[in-house]
Amino acid sequence: MTDGQIVGGRLLGSSSVEEQLGSARAVAAGDHVHVAGCMAGSDGDGDAWGDPYEQARAAFGSALAALAAYGLTADDVVRTRMYITHARDADPVGRAHRELFGAVRPAATLLVVAGLSDPRTLVEIELDAYRAGLANSLEGNTR
Repeated sequence: MTDGQIVGGRLLGSSSVEEQLGSARAVAAGDHVHVAGCMAGSDGDGDAWGDPYEQARAAFGSALAALAAYGLTADDVVRTRMYITHARDADPVGRAHRELFGAVRPAATLLVVAGLSDPRTLVEIELDAYRAGLANSLEGNTR
């Protein structure tokens, strides 16, 4: 579970990057939750450096922890975006995605990009989730 707090629908305080960018780890918008880019190493999982499969698993783990703060799970994920720095990593990153979401089948995009903010990072993950009635359960949530 993430160590952040939900304030006004925004999950804050789970990454130093948030302060640097002026962003939130995740934002609830109605019955949807949008999780910002997650990478290996951001939550103490730096052992994944050099391994695209392990980096993808770690990044998905961070993203799913953000969803858990809203009471959501992988079953609620409707869209994933995977940014990779090498086309050769598409298969291991795809395998990590399939292991987590093969039964859910969210809309998915896999993009090869020139680079990510940390040169050791091979993959960055974004998630969007939906659950009918979520907005009602979050109303007034200012913990």
